[in-house]
Amino acid sequence: MNKPAPLSADEARRMALRAQGFLGAPERRGGVRGILRRLGAVQLDTISVLARSHELIPYARLGAVGRSAVETAYWTENHAFEYWSHAACILPVEEWPHFAFRRRARRARGHRWHVLQDAERSVAAVLDRLKADGPLTSTELGGAKNGGPWWDWSETKIAVEWLLDTGDVVCAQRRGWKRVYDLAERAVPDALFHDDIDDAECLRRLVAQAGAAMGVATRADLADYHRVKGEQVDAVIADTGLVPVEVEGWGKPAWADPAALAELSRGGRHRTTLLSPFDSLIWDRPRTERIFGFTHRLEAYVPKPQRIHGYFAMPLLTGGRLVGRADPAREGSTLIARQVTLDSARAVEPMAQALREAAEWVGCDSVRVERLDDPALAAALRAAVA
Repeated sequence: MNKPAPLSADEARRMALRAQGFLGAPERRGGVRGILRRLGAVQLDTISVLARSHELIPYARLGAVGRSAVETAYWTENHAFEYWSHAACILPVEEWPHFAFRRRARRARGHRWHVLQDAERSVAAVLDRLKADGPLTSTELGGAKNGGPWWDWSETKIAVEWLLDTGDVVCAQRRGWKRVYDLAERAVPDALFHDDIDDAECLRRLVAQAGAAMGVATRADLADYHRVKGEQVDAVIADTGLVPVEVEGWGKPAWADPAALAELSRGGRHRTTLLSPFDSLIWDRPRTERIFGFTHRLEAYVPKPQRIHGYFAMPLLTGGRLVGRADPAREGSTLIARQVTLDSARAVEPMAQALREAAEWVGCDSVRVERLDDPALAAALRAAVA
């Protein structure tokens, strides 16, 4: 048996950055859709500060691509669909067949955590409405339940989400942040509308895709990307084409994408940008610590007095390193950095550049830095963004 190829920690870091679209020329020909295909999954989340996270993902890689262009790229021409991957994610439509294993598992379970009172009638009613009237939101389906907590779903909402889980219905668009449901047979292209790939092949494809999207990864990394089980990774890893490697300091077996290994000698420009906490470069916290030596936690759900870096602190990526954070907000035409942390004075100009670019992207014409605990760095940053 051949010994795994050795990789330095720096090589592994550069492989991860290139695989994720942050090192080298971005895929401008492919644009937003090219980024989606490269990543394989773009996580959705309700929080919107600068913009929603699924908009921040292509922005971080491509720069100031228009926000309406981002939505159009995702949600037109049957290019993508929403389903359960790392979390609720936008996925390239060509991956539809490879999530058959998850649709089958949900169907076999027989229910979701919300229980239908009259499953047969409710499911049939939803399918009949969609068949007759075309794509609809849950409100248009008559499934809104006004006045109660958000988790208190109506029978119609439970039914349509069950159909989404099991693949009879697909979300191929969001409208005003609401899912738009359609019959899968109508929304998924004919060539892809099938579930005839067995579980092993589905998992082989998704683990291989995760490896390509990360460049180099441990077993836990590969499992986390599309939220499969470690033993499922074990069962298919030998058939993915990923190459065993030994990364300095990782202390665990790892696998690399052959294309990422082949590109190790390539140079290229590093992107300077603020990252959504839900960006796939950093969504796995243990991996982020291992690769970048950077500990990050989303504090949106932490009580305000206990927050350290802020509600939606966005890590600063520059020169292939994570060197600070900014917690943004907007006030009229001003982008506010409510709280900033920087590793050193060398991070001042990259942070100023990232804040100015983000401000311009969201239509702000000025930047205000509110809190940075180091007085000298605070003065330098305020001068740099002025």
